[in-house]
Amino acid sequence: MKKLLLIAAVLLVAGCSSLRQSPEQKRAEQERIAALVAERLDARRFRIQIDYMLPLRGRGRAITDSYSLTVDGNKVNSYLPYFGTAYSVPYGGGKGLVFEDDIDSYAEDRSRPDRRIIQFSTNNGEDLLVYTLTVFDTGTADIHVNCRNRDDISYRGTLNPDAYPKD
Repeated sequence: MKKLLLIAAVLLVAGCSSLRQSPEQKRAEQERIAALVAERLDARRFRIQIDYMLPLRGRGRAITDSYSLTVDGNKVNSYLPYFGTAYSVPYGGGKGLVFEDDIDSYAEDRSRPDRRIIQFSTNNGEDLLVYTLTVFDTGTADIHVNCRNRDDISYRGTLNPDAYPKD
């Protein structure tokens, strides 16, 4: 019985130590993720999964559904929740921030070494929308949406470079 407990304890300690990454392994994984994020952004083929929203008024909310913002070349697929005041929208609320359309203009700022700031605009037929994305090398992202007919809103999420284009 004691022998069995000793073997179990040794296996447990060995298993726990193998879960830890060395500093070199952590650095290599960070560099791998940064390279894949840069590759996705350069190709304009990325998806940002949203996990938190910050309306202009009111408190922030955690997102539990699979909301996302996808850029594929010159197309944007916006599937984002919206909370805020709408000033001039069709009866029933219209499309909101759930639509797929062409990107009208696209600009990128690479002045900071650890992040990229991307700004693009689109017209979904109801509103002129300007998206400002701050994407960090780690894959975390902040999105700010400036609307003409609605209050602005911001989101936080993650760009998982391994997930796109797979669904």
